[in-house]
Amino acid sequence: MKTIIVIEDQTTLRDLICQWIELNTDLKVIAQTGDGEEGCDLCLELKPDIVIMDILLPSLNGSEILKRMRAKQNKAQTLIFTALSDSNTINRLLKLGATGIVTKSAPLEELSKGILAVAEGQAYYSPDIVETMCQLMRTREVDATSTLTSRERQVTQLIANSYTNRQIAEKLSTSVRTVDTHRNNIMKKLNLHDAAALTRWAVANRLIDPFTETLPEAEGSHV
Repeated sequence: MKTIIVIEDQTTLRDLICQWIELNTDLKVIAQTGDGEEGCDLCLELKPDIVIMDILLPSLNGSEILKRMRAKQNKAQTLIFTALSDSNTINRLLKLGATGIVTKSAPLEELSKGILAVAEGQAYYSPDIVETMCQLMRTREVDATSTLTSRERQVTQLIANSYTNRQIAEKLSTSVRTVDTHRNNIMKKLNLHDAAALTRWAVANRLIDPFTETLPEAEGSHV
């Protein structure tokens, strides 16, 4: 039987969550608290399979609890149940490895779906969180595209069109070494690791048409 700890400072809400778990799942609630510091200690001591917690908690917030758990290699599945849904908070929670996030404005059904999904080791995000995540992804894509120089965009397009470094060098009238430098810089800027991933990124960001080959005009030097 999987174990669970609930950390929520609203007593009535915490009791309702625990009662729902006991009545509708085979999970076992081994501890509950409304205090963040105590909740963190319980998680590190009891090592539950699942943690459901709020972000805004007395003495220690949920983000810090999650951070400390990960630092101690505590791999409990975590479902964040919070009133906060701004992009900065969601981005931070995703980076800290939250398994699921459900906002308190979502219907009770969303929370129940989240608990069941996280219990199976699956990620779950309520629809409003998904929308925030999509906005974050779109922002990152725009930011990433804007970091590429005109020459890097050309090299990206040619790599995505299956050109080798030597072929790219010939087409752009530069050296293979320079092309290799451009390739490494592109991969680092976009946090990608192979040509296949770069091709998918180029198609998604409309740098290439997968059915035709076009080369953008370069700006400045041919190096």
